Amino acid sequence: MLPDWIDLEPARWQRVEYALRAAETNGPVFPTFESFIEWVDEDTSAEWVEGEVYFMSPSSTRHQLIAGFLYKLISTYVEHNDLGTTLNAPYKMKIPGYGAEPDVLVVLRENEERLRKTFLDGPADLVVEVISPDSVERDRIRKYNDYEAAGVAEYWIVDPEGRSAEFYQLVDGRYHPAELPGGVYESRVLPGLRLPVEWLGRNTLPPLLEALREIGVL
Repeated sequence: MLPDWIDLEPARWQRVEYALRAAETNGPVFPTFESFIEWVDEDTSAEWVEGEVYFMSPSSTRHQLIAGFLYKLISTYVEHNDLGTTLNAPYKMKIPGYGAEPDVLVVLRENEERLRKTFLDGPADLVVEVISPDSVERDRIRKYNDYEAAGVAEYWIVDPEGRSAEFYQLVDGRYHPAELPGGVYESRVLPGLRLPVEWLGRNTLPPLLEALREIGVL
């Protein structure tokens, strides 16, 4: 507890209290997702996993470029076809035991009632994770399993360093790797979206307008 002479607004006091508890116990200080989401601010990149908080490492330039490119491409396609809402980090997604921070997520129109101010209450219909060196195990194993169990219908894993991408589609509650005929990924969640996978391995990503023309938006 803080001394009586320190006068803080309740929300600010709570943030200080959580920090003090973390320093004292070196253990979980957010037993619920709700307590975590009340504490975290829009400038903090972090995920909540069963009471523990994991802060995200700074992203590389290539990570940012790929995540930004995919967000713009997908969000424009979704808006053009009136399919729903596209959001990016640090917006959170609440699923059982996990407060994830996907690089990109899509919520179809029929599920938009689950959108909250700073998080989605339940699984997104499509999630994109651009992996970093410190997130490989988390994205490929932990999130893969948790997203599958929660019902995320489509999960894209993009590896900037490996110049590769994997696409998984949920069928009967299990993820199956998508086939890539001609090196092109065809989304099920976003009908008509066809993504040439080689774009993501280029040293320089294609100009957005060129990419939008190729996928039929312009």
